Amino acid sequence: MIGRRTVLAGAAASAFAAPALAAAKPKVVVIGGGFAGVAAARELQRQGVAVTLVEPNPTYIACPFSNEVLVGLRELSAQSFGYDAVRRQGVAIKRASVTGVDPTAKRLTLSDGSKLNYDRAVLTPGIDINFTGLKGYDEAASEFLPHAWKAGPQTNLLRRQLEAMDDGGVVLISAPANPFRCPPGPYERASLIAWWLKTHKPRSKLIILDAKDAFSKQRLFQNGWTALYPGMVEWVGLSSGGKVIEVDAKARTLITDFGKHTGAVVNVIPPQRAGKIAQAAGAADRTEWCPIDPVSFESKLLTNIHIVGDACIAGGMPKSAFSANAQAKACATAVAALLRGQPAPPVKLINTCYSLMSPTYGISVAGVYAPANGLLTDVPNAGGTSPLDAPAAVRASEAAYAQAWFKTITAETFG
Repeated sequence: MIGRRTVLAGAAASAFAAPALAAAKPKVVVIGGGFAGVAAARELQRQGVAVTLVEPNPTYIACPFSNEVLVGLRELSAQSFGYDAVRRQGVAIKRASVTGVDPTAKRLTLSDGSKLNYDRAVLTPGIDINFTGLKGYDEAASEFLPHAWKAGPQTNLLRRQLEAMDDGGVVLISAPANPFRCPPGPYERASLIAWWLKTHKPRSKLIILDAKDAFSKQRLFQNGWTALYPGMVEWVGLSSGGKVIEVDAKARTLITDFGKHTGAVVNVIPPQRAGKIAQAAGAADRTEWCPIDPVSFESKLLTNIHIVGDACIAGGMPKSAFSANAQAKACATAVAALLRGQPAPPVKLINTCYSLMSPTYGISVAGVYAPANGLLTDVPNAGGTSPLDAPAAVRASEAAYAQAWFKTITAETFG
């Protein structure tokens, strides 16, 4: 299994040293100021590329560890990060949204009416909630049954609903079919909510209605639920009627082919797709995600535009903050090479994902990925998961590693 102390260093393994660019610097625009966008912009600047980061918000609210916010282990303010350090490094920051992309002219139109020309662009739009993908669940319904899959007001809304619930109430979580942001996220959320219920409302129960028959770290999660929360967590997979096909928001009811489930608190994690600007630019295919070249991360649909992070089709590599960070560094290196007239260097990328099942019980999975058959593919025997039979001390260490990972990646990205 990959060493915990080396994983972030490994994420930068693709960032090969390169000579400085010529004095007349090519222009690169990075769209989106999350983990992927900021990592790409900073790496491009380090490699001598003139780079502008386009992001409408003054702060970024991180999704990793937002499940802790739901159960009072941290506040949303601990998830918020600014861009002062990025600006000090020399990255130009434009506070605006991209409203149009002209790949032929290599020009962006911004929400303030201005335009930005580029030699190459890096698109990091993240995900959008697909409010057309689940009958009865639209933006208005999310104010009754929050998704909380974009950290922010929805996170605090779900927290308030949990706090207001009577002891003995049922919490429902619906998990979508793949692909979606953070594959282990619904099950970490269920675990931490179960911890909170056990502590504050022990007569309550949590049911996960799942559109899949298998999920990330499944045996680790299920073993943990048995050990930590016996009789409190029920998982209903696809073949047992877990797929939610319709939502009645006002009745707090989820409808499956097998029946109806009503909860005191209902967390709907709906289908997702690449962020809005990717759809508008024509970077997404019929799957509503963005196909890319797995070496350069250049779009297979648009020339001179590269896509990294949750929006891209990355094969076996999951949609996670760690993946986004690793992809961004590799993409920045590829862009710098291409601007010099050199081929994009080969890549081998790492992802590590920690999940908390309680404040002192952590589990993890790690993988290594390399291009094969046009996709990023798992390197056999190069990753691993936490052992199934680990003692409590190991689980506590993994929980501490998780906290350290979050501090490290946020400091590296935004600090």
